Amino acid sequence: MQLVPDKAVILTHCHTGGLATGGYGTALGIIRAAHEAGKKVMVLADETRPLLQGARLTAYELQKLGMDFKLIVDSASGIAMKKFKVDLVIVGADRIAANGDTANKIGTYNLSVLCKEHKIPFYIAAPASSFDLSAKSGEDIPIEERNPDEVTRFRDCRSAPENISVYAPAFDVSPAENIAAFITEKGIIRKPFVENIRKVIG
Repeated sequence: MQLVPDKAVILTHCHTGGLATGGYGTALGIIRAAHEAGKKVMVLADETRPLLQGARLTAYELQKLGMDFKLIVDSASGIAMKKFKVDLVIVGADRIAANGDTANKIGTYNLSVLCKEHKIPFYIAAPASSFDLSAKSGEDIPIEERNPDEVTRFRDCRSAPENISVYAPAFDVSPAENIAAFITEKGIIRKPFVENIRKVIG
């Protein structure tokens, strides 16, 4: 909560609310907690291509919570940071290596780079179970490639030519150097990550 100032503009990616976690949520849970504490926050929610978890799920939960938000296309995140003066970006994680490199839904790495350029803190909210201390770095995290149809088709409609080559990674890896801190149920983990992840996560 101390990381979210009043009247903050927060950008998030993919879906990290109750529909995804079966509970309060991770990144979206922190945003929700700030809202319920009376902080006037505004959320920019990436649509999260190609499966649109942000558009289908995050937008639904934010609307149900009565929060102020805007849905944006993933490629608008850079200009949105500038236009709306984003204060922080907070996302979830699928897997976190011992050095802090973090795998998350495709498009997260782009946000980490944009945050570095705009000098915006980039936070990862994840449970301790997301940390894999057997993975020394992001190089040890395998990246799944998805069905090309998720990119070349929209529902039953083809949106790209037949017989083309497609690169469709499900995740990407944000380097630890781009991450400001990890927010976990065991506490906030700050740099140096190699040392502090082991102290907090064990």
